[in-house]
Amino acid sequence: MSSLIAWILRAIPFGTIIMYGALGEIVTEKSGNLNLGVPGIMYLGGFAGFASSYYYEKLAQNPNPVICIVLALFCALAASALGGLIYAFLTITLRANQNVTGLALTTFGMGVANFFGVFILNGASYTAAPLANKAFSAKIPVLSGLGVAGQVLFSYGFLVYAAILLAIVLQWFFTRTRVGLNLRAVGENPATADAAGINVTKYKYLATCIGAAICGVGGLYYVLDYNQGIWATTGQIEALGWLAVALVIFTTWKPLNAIWGAYLFGVLYWLYQFLPSLLGITVPSYMTDLIQMLPYVVTILVLIVVSLRKKKENQPPAHLGLAYFREER
Repeated sequence: MSSLIAWILRAIPFGTIIMYGALGEIVTEKSGNLNLGVPGIMYLGGFAGFASSYYYEKLAQNPNPVICIVLALFCALAASALGGLIYAFLTITLRANQNVTGLALTTFGMGVANFFGVFILNGASYTAAPLANKAFSAKIPVLSGLGVAGQVLFSYGFLVYAAILLAIVLQWFFTRTRVGLNLRAVGENPATADAAGINVTKYKYLATCIGAAICGVGGLYYVLDYNQGIWATTGQIEALGWLAVALVIFTTWKPLNAIWGAYLFGVLYWLYQFLPSLLGITVPSYMTDLIQMLPYVVTILVLIVVSLRKKKENQPPAHLGLAYFREER
């Protein structure tokens, strides 16, 4: 039982990181923009949130946890939204290739974050923001102590529950609001949406920047909660960013599916670590990487099934990845 609980406690925070990335990319792709710069944007959000918290804790005489949270969130949202704005300007205004621009943004975000991270590390192997970590990872006071159920359901920072709430709100937004339906129309057929009086450029810009900001929260959560408030120049955020992109396909572009899909990815990813104790077997070291591939394998299987069934509601936006030329309308 203890191994199973530990497995869940590891899988849910892991899934939360990629859930934010997937939700942000769903918002972007609903507008028809295919942003493959998710890993770089998560890097920007994670670093901006960490750097602001680190310097606030370092320079303030009596740092306040609430101010620390607000400052980190604001900087993470601003930095990642700026990354989305760069992508939007290049692909919407200048009509650059979306695939190439997204990949370039991934390299750019990683490079910028690691470059400025060198100055903060200042020769150390890692640097921490302990107050920010304590604030972001604080458990729900009473509920987290209610036995096994409390340990499994309420032993996480507030961003875990915010991610679930965000997925529910986005599902409602896309299916029940005029703005959400207009956004979906832009992604399906921008020429028709334009003819109906919808400002296609405005919707694409807003969706791309807001989607990028949501992705950046995933990077922030990784650094200040999941990674115990430590900034380290590793490639883990990049790997999680690509996993978030895979999750978008797995969820068939539905925000509600991102909830259980993200946690399923987390369970599958950490399967190698808890399988020996749960089943009493020994997993060879060379099998570890193969087991960690399971989320991607499941995504490929889902993509095949969706392609064979050809249900309209499970398909990506019809104009995804294509530039819109109003002159061709």
